[in-house]
Amino acid sequence: MIIKPARLLVLLFAAAALPVMAQNLAVVNGKPIPSVRADIMVKQMTSQGQPDSPQLRSAVKEELINREILMQEADKQGLGNNAEVKNQLELARQSIVIRALIGDYLKKHPVADADVKAEYDKFKAQAGDKEYHARHILVDKEEDAKAIIAKIKAGTKFEDLAKQSKDTGSAANGGDLDWATPASFVKPFSDAMVALKKGDVTDTPVKTQFGYHVIQLLDTRPAKVPTLDEVKQQITEALQQKKLQAYQEELRKKAKIQ
Repeated sequence: MIIKPARLLVLLFAAAALPVMAQNLAVVNGKPIPSVRADIMVKQMTSQGQPDSPQLRSAVKEELINREILMQEADKQGLGNNAEVKNQLELARQSIVIRALIGDYLKKHPVADADVKAEYDKFKAQAGDKEYHARHILVDKEEDAKAIIAKIKAGTKFEDLAKQSKDTGSAANGGDLDWATPASFVKPFSDAMVALKKGDVTDTPVKTQFGYHVIQLLDTRPAKVPTLDEVKQQITEALQQKKLQAYQEELRKKAKIQ
């Protein structure tokens, strides 16, 4: 079969158009919606837990078509030239571009496993090998704390006196602070707590930036420190934040701010 030149020209144009059509999700009033836009939206939705499916992609297609229709109408009305809209668009653009910058920086400057391990070892050392179960009563004045200690020694129940504590979070529970490592508390408090024997109450008020504490040690036990695998993601994210903060400070130092 011999294809005539005119027919051949039609076939060539059709073949050339196929890749372009394949790149478009739809065409609304002559304006194409790129398929890649749908891919990005599907990726965002699946990252939030939605499974990729024909139903999801169909819903995304309809959403993008509706958006395009509304955008075309907004453009007809000139809303894109509104000053407030322009500022909002710029803020959105900045957020997207900065997110891309952060992703690129972290990709080029990943947190090393050795750094994660070092941070974990530091955490273990700070946590110590013991957990303490203590309770306390917090007041503003030293004389009030001394009076509380005297009442406890005279036989008044600790939990009854704890109702007057400034620490409202523990006051309703008899001053109970639950199990914690010394690193969980400010140093003057933790130093006084670890010096106590089981059942003992501090002889003198313990002063911190929060006020004056009366502390009783209820019990101790070996510390339950999480494994490296259990906290690796958390440590990695914390180190990433440190890297990003240092990067931002470095850029700010180089910037000319007037």
